[in-house]
Amino acid sequence: MAPRKEILRTINEWLQPENFQDYCPNGLQVEGTEEVATIVSGVTASKALIDAAVEADADMILVHHGYFWKGEDQRIRGMKRERIKQLLDHDINLVAYHLPLDDHPVYGNNRQLADVLEIQNPRPLGGLVWEGELSEPMSPQKFALHIARKLHREPLWVGDGAAEIKRVGWCTGAAQGFIDAALGAGLDAYISGEISEPTTHTARECGIHYFAAGHHATERYGVQALGEALAREFGVKHQFIDCDNPV
Repeated sequence: MAPRKEILRTINEWLQPENFQDYCPNGLQVEGTEEVATIVSGVTASKALIDAAVEADADMILVHHGYFWKGEDQRIRGMKRERIKQLLDHDINLVAYHLPLDDHPVYGNNRQLADVLEIQNPRPLGGLVWEGELSEPMSPQKFALHIARKLHREPLWVGDGAAEIKRVGWCTGAAQGFIDAALGAGLDAYISGEISEPTTHTARECGIHYFAAGHHATERYGVQALGEALAREFGVKHQFIDCDNPV
């Protein structure tokens, strides 16, 4: 068992959420028990994840996508009511970190995705975008297959760039709009989670390969790394639960 306040203090020291202007509150979003023995992590605090956490007898749910986003309906009703009611009924803490978890140099989604995709020398390019190199050049077709094998999801590939990809940029989630940063750095390819209508034209007309590899699929790894680190630090149990999402 570990005190909730000590776990939160440690996460805040590691991720430093005060340095980010985010779209949601980072940290404890729904208060539960003060002592934590089991942490369940997942990408999004969906009903399916809460159900699984209840089955796992979790005291804390750690997610990347929590609640109370800017611009959403603030009323606690419908789907939001059912989710929060279940957390309160089972005395489960909901802890969420959004941009701070994307950006962290060790536990962050961008850093962890580099490891999964075996990208060499991963480093921040600017803002939330990272860059690195492949160990050996790949054709865009081969790189798309590489992504599919590593993420267990076939990416959507668009663009008209170099015959071989060596230098790549990426930002997990809905970061297709940052493709300009990859273009400015002269990279061969850019990876993110989603794609929008203008992204296709940008990739085709500006000569870069773009891979939309899935919002969920690219952001499965930060919470896992953070949860494992907390398990080591506090001697608590950690379990990552992947509630699949095709987006």
